[in-house]
Formats: sequence, C-alpha cells, structure tokens
Amino acid sequence: MKQEAGNSRLSLVLAAAMFVLVVDTSLMNVSIAAVVKDLDTTVSSVQSAIALEALVSAAFILISSKIGDLFGRKRAFVLGLLGYATGAVAMTVAQDLTAIIIFWAIIGGLGASLLLPAMQSLIHGNFEGAAQKKTYALVGAAAAIAAAVGPLLGGFVTTYLSWRVGFALEAVVIAVVLSQIGLLKDVPYTGDRHADFVGAGLSVVGMGGVVLGILVWQEGGEAVGLLIAIGAVALWALARWLVRRHREGKVTLLDPDLFQLPAFRVGISGQLLQNVTLGGAMIALPIFLQIKLEYDALETGLSIAPLSLTMFAVAIFAGRKAGSRRPAKIIRAGFALSAVGLALIVPFVPDADSGWVLFVPLVIAGAGLGLLVSQLNNYTLAPIDDERISEAAGVNSAAGSFGLSFGLAVAGGILLATLSLAFTNMSNASPVIPSTQQQQIAETLEDDAQVVSNTQLEKLLADEPPPVQKEVLAINDEASDLALQVALLVPILAALLGLFSAFRMIRLPDIEPSASVEAAALG
Repeated sequence: MKQEAGNSRLSLVLAAAMFVLVVDTSLMNVSIAAVVKDLDTTVSSVQSAIALEALVSAAFILISSKIGDLFGRKRAFVLGLLGYATGAVAMTVAQDLTAIIIFWAIIGGLGASLLLPAMQSLIHGNFEGAAQKKTYALVGAAAAIAAAVGPLLGGFVTTYLSWRVGFALEAVVIAVVLSQIGLLKDVPYTGDRHADFVGAGLSVVGMGGVVLGILVWQEGGEAVGLLIAIGAVALWALARWLVRRHREGKVTLLDPDLFQLPAFRVGISGQLLQNVTLGGAMIALPIFLQIKLEYDALETGLSIAPLSLTMFAVAIFAGRKAGSRRPAKIIRAGFALSAVGLALIVPFVPDADSGWVLFVPLVIAGAGLGLLVSQLNNYTLAPIDDERISEAAGVNSAAGSFGLSFGLAVAGGILLATLSLAFTNMSNASPVIPSTQQQQIAETLEDDAQVVSNTQLEKLLADEPPPVQKEVLAINDEASDLALQVALLVPILAALLGLFSAFRMIRLPDIEPSASVEAAALG
C-alpha cells in the first residue's frame, strides 16, 4: 500500500543513495594522480577502470531492470547497494589495480545497474500524488548537486585526507541507507515473467565489445579490431533479433517499436552524444591538469568546477524558466554552446599556466550542458505512453551510460596515445638530444610518458646534461598540450553531431510530456 502522506525520511534515504551513485565517478576523476602514485600504476589503467565502470552499468541496466521485475525490486535495490558498497570498501584497502577493476568497476558497475531501475519502480510504488513528485524531485536534485559539487568534494577529501577516505565515506552513507531499508515497501511485478536471455547477451556483447576494444587499444593490447568488430556485429544482431521476436509476438529485451517514434529515436541519439561530450571533457581535463600543471585533487576540482557548477545552475534555471520555448531549440542551443565552449579551450592550452585560464570556456560549455540536462530526458520520453515508460526510461539510461563510457574511453585513450607518440617522435627529431640517447630516452619514457610530470621528469633526467634536460622538459610540455587539444576533438565532435541531431528535432512536432514521463525523466 502506498504511503498516502509520503515519508520524508524514506525520501532522504533514496536521495542519499542517488548522491553516492553520482559523486563516485567525480571522486575518481579528480583523484587519478593520487591513485596512480599510491598503487604504482598508470594513468591509462585508472582511466580504463573509470570507463569500464560506466560500461558495466550501461551494458547490464536493461537486464538488471528485468531482474528486479522477476526477483523483486526491493531485493534488486538492496543488491545494488551492496554491490556499490563492495566497490567502495575495496577502494579503501586496494593495493593494486586488479582489486579496483574487479570490485569497483565490475561489481560496483553491476550494483549501479541494479540500483537505478529498481529505485524508479520503488519511488513509484511507495509514494503517490504530491509526495511522489516531491521524492522524484529530491532524488533528481541529489543527483544534480552530486554532479556539481562532486569534483570539489572529492578534491578536498583527497588533498587533505586521502582518496581512500572519500570511498570510506561512501560506504558509511550506504550503510546508513541500508539501516533504513525497513521503511521501503516492495513493489510486486504483475507483467510477463518471461525473459529475453539472447537479447540480453547480445546487448552486453555489443556494447562491451566496442568499448573494451578501445580500452584494449589504449593499453597496447592485441585483437582491438576483432573486439570492436564483435561488438558491432552483436549490436546489429541484437536489432535483427528484437525485430524478429517482436514480430513473432514473443518477449523481447526491449520493444523495437520504441524506435519507430521519431522523437524517441532522435532523443536517444542526443542523450548518447550529450554524455560522450560530458565524459570526454571530464576525463581529458583532469588528466591534463594533473600531468601538465601538476595539480593536486583539490586544485583539479576547483579548475573544473566552473563546468559542473554552471551546468547545475543552468539546468535548474532552464528547467523552471523554459516556458513556451520549444525544447528542441533549447537543445540546439545547448549543443552549440557545448561545442563552442570546448573549442575555445583548444587555443588557450599552450599558454595555460593555471586552470583558471579555462574559466570562461568551461562556463560556456557548462551552460550548454545544463541546457541539455534540463530538456533532453523529457523530450526523449514525451512520446512514450504510460505502459512503456519504464522500459523507455531504461533504454534512455542505457544510452546515457554507454555514451559516458564511450566518451571516457575514447577521449582518455586518444589523449594518452597522442602524448606518448608525440613525446617519442619529438625526442627522436630533436637536434639537441644526441642520437645515441634518443632511443634510450624514448624507451625509458615511452610507457611512463603518460604519468610523468616535469618534476618527475627532472628526477629521471638527473644524469643528463643541462641542455638535454631542458629540451626533454620542453618536449614534454609541448606533447602534453597537443595531447589535450587532440583529445578535446572527441567531445567537440560529439557536440557538433548533437547540434546536427537538434536540427532534426526542430523539424518534428512538439509533444507535451505526461506527468508519468516527467517523473520517470527526473528519476
């Protein structure tokens, strides 16, 4: 039975769970240098773990939604929290990258995939009327605030305490949420209890193959093309499988007829591109700031705060003040501002001696992303009827998570590959560095160039003549600048593709979202 007046304590508990879910990745982004140092690993390995966590969440979210239907939404919610807690606790004691990949990226990612769809169903089943809308708003606000203050909070904790303390605090919050789980009533599922296991497998192989191929490439592994090809073929096979199963009247992982709706189809592509833009920017900038400018976690968080805080403020303002303005036009403006803001960073990079040089471009990009956040979810789900809203919201979430993991993997991989390649080529072409030493320096630094700041480089070059030291440091600076400029092309291109998609949106008629749609989008 729904709580007639709502339950403020339960609303706060659910909001706390969402806050931890969102702030987790921000903590990792600003703590990359600290994690690399403490675990004696590489930037590319940590960046791969961040992308893998987002990928696991994306790949399993549709399956996890069905698991919640079959085995209980409350049970799925608890399992999701336990998975996330396992990852957080593991991060407090991890001594190598393997533990982070297994417990934080994979188990934590699976926890997130269970948590998100279960939370939406439980809010819908535990509240009604004004209380339900208030809870959705509170949970949505918790996510937005976590995205805005996450870099600052993570930077402060990492700098003055330890990155491990940040994850320990996450585990404490989850423990508090679990202690209040008795307030939550389960919501039984009354629909078809059959499952599309083939479709589920194809979705995991498809999304996983594409992103894992990119991660393997950046780590210098083999069979990159094969992994990406397997992923692409699996996605093609998934589309064919869903259409055939649906035509035969059998249960499918998701309803392919959703993609017959033009607004939903173009909205999903916009959601994916928005998150590629966000993921690319939020991995490339912290890596650059921590390598080139040698910023600690707090300085990194402060430097990218203009992006996250502006995105939060504009999303709130635009959501309230949009009025009669067409959502498609607001989305078009959002992608345009995102592209312009990130493009403005490119010429500033060589002269950037402080993160505040990026302030104005990041504010512009943040404003664009804020406009997108305020409109895209509602636009995408507006044409969906109430019976299919949960399924459509799951697809929407999966597209966003996949876009985020893709942006993290591609932008991070390109930045690190460009840095290593540029450093090696510039060293070999330098007239200052003797030819007998070029190969030695290249071999010594090729694998470590991605994590070597100028301060660290000076120690490695202590035995070299002063002119050689000066030249290598200058090369490292130039290579770092070039690497960020090239990596930023990923989110810029994604924003430009989103702009093209927005022009298609404008040609479609507007659809007024129902109350159920607004609740699902907010949740």
